[in-house]
Amino acid sequence: MVLGFTVEENTKYFVSNTPDSVTLIGVTKTKGIDDIKRAVVAGIKNIGENKVQEALEKYQELKDLNLIWHFIGRLQTNKVKKAVEIFDLIHSVDRINLAEEIDKEAKKLGKKQKVLLQVNTSGEESKAGFSIDDLIELLPKIVQMNNLDIVGLMTVAPATEDENLLRKCFSSLRELKDKINESKYFTQELKILSMGMTGDYAIAIEEGSTMIRLGRAIFGERNY
Repeated sequence: MVLGFTVEENTKYFVSNTPDSVTLIGVTKTKGIDDIKRAVVAGIKNIGENKVQEALEKYQELKDLNLIWHFIGRLQTNKVKKAVEIFDLIHSVDRINLAEEIDKEAKKLGKKQKVLLQVNTSGEESKAGFSIDDLIELLPKIVQMNNLDIVGLMTVAPATEDENLLRKCFSSLRELKDKINESKYFTQELKILSMGMTGDYAIAIEEGSTMIRLGRAIFGERNY
């Protein structure tokens, strides 16, 4: 859904209509400080960025607003140090060498970095993320990374109107979370499922999402 009203009106709509069990992330990539502040005044507390440099510039102007910062894009290993410095939660840990680099930089900062493991539940070659089988195989290695606080899983569904396919992608992530929790790989259960964006968030919530990432629905089309 893209409402097409003002940032304030869109934000108030989603803040009011998102279940209490679901965290609403306003995706602010390409958006200016004024738009972000309007969304914050209207109730947004969590913002998502997908480029470290862009986020750093905004962070300096917004750091006094007590926002929760989410990194949701593809993270390059050479940007990890800066990402660990400012982001509360990194959603897109999609490969083992990235996990290792985050663990290393977090240790240097004396921080336990909260992360989500990104899973490619659709099998699309264009999508980043661990396959389900690869992730299960790598979990014993990931568990040994003491400066990672792995709190859940993330996926990006295909750009499709096929509801059955969307549901399958989301339910696969939920079932994987349950499987990992039953196997007790981690000392604490994974609780977060970051899944669902503007075009599919309603289905994602029905399938168990605990975090939705909305950009266009709140801010309108991206500024390129």
